Amino acid sequence: MSKQRKTLIKSKTNMMFFITKFVNVTNGESALLQCTFVTTVQNTSGIIIQWSFVAKTSIMPQQVYYSQAGEDIISKPYEGRLKAPTYPTTSNASITISNMQVSDAGAYTCEVHNFPDVNGKTEGPSMPFCAVHGNVESGHLVTLTCHSERGSPTPTYTWIRVDQDKTKTPVMGNTGSLYFRNISQFEFGEYRCSASNAVGSATCTVELNHGMELRDGAIAGAVIGALLGAVLIILIVWYMTHSMKKQKNKAAKATEMQ
Repeated sequence: MSKQRKTLIKSKTNMMFFITKFVNVTNGESALLQCTFVTTVQNTSGIIIQWSFVAKTSIMPQQVYYSQAGEDIISKPYEGRLKAPTYPTTSNASITISNMQVSDAGAYTCEVHNFPDVNGKTEGPSMPFCAVHGNVESGHLVTLTCHSERGSPTPTYTWIRVDQDKTKTPVMGNTGSLYFRNISQFEFGEYRCSASNAVGSATCTVELNHGMELRDGAIAGAVIGALLGAVLIILIVWYMTHSMKKQKNKAAKATEMQ
């Protein structure tokens, strides 16, 4: 029986193009890893195309393919299996890897740089803020959000899950948000968000575990209790002040009558 694997493909360029998607590949067959780019500069003679790979059990990227000015370098594990992109003027940096194996499963990143095409100010993403929204109970909707206040080009966001054995698994997110529409205990754990652009990247981590809603509820209850207590004190002070004024008015009227 053939084995199915999910391969996460990420592509980014300094021309502000980014796409993330999963590709299912059958063991022994070929995989087309798509990457297209847009440039406003006609001169592409010095364009650089680089593909890198991060295995599911690793955090260190490995070079798969590198091309500069039409000269190709293919890493040893992919020699004889990788079909290089057509000439870059086609705006297509896609590659094809044949005879895919279980060891090929992971995240592939495509980077395209055409350094004459640099417009405006560039800045790496600021430290993103991760947050949990919703009731962290089995069967409920829970959302993880990730956002950087600064970054040019606009940062893109990717999520990975860090298991107890430190295995890192890419998770599909959408513009910084990760949705669990029917969360189960198997999805509890540590999640890491990476905000990145052509300049750099920054990460934040959030822990998703059972009982978070109880802590949030306790905090909310304490805040509500404090507010109610403050209102009660104000009412007591107002009542005492009002009573004292009434007593003074009565005493003043009694003195005038005498």
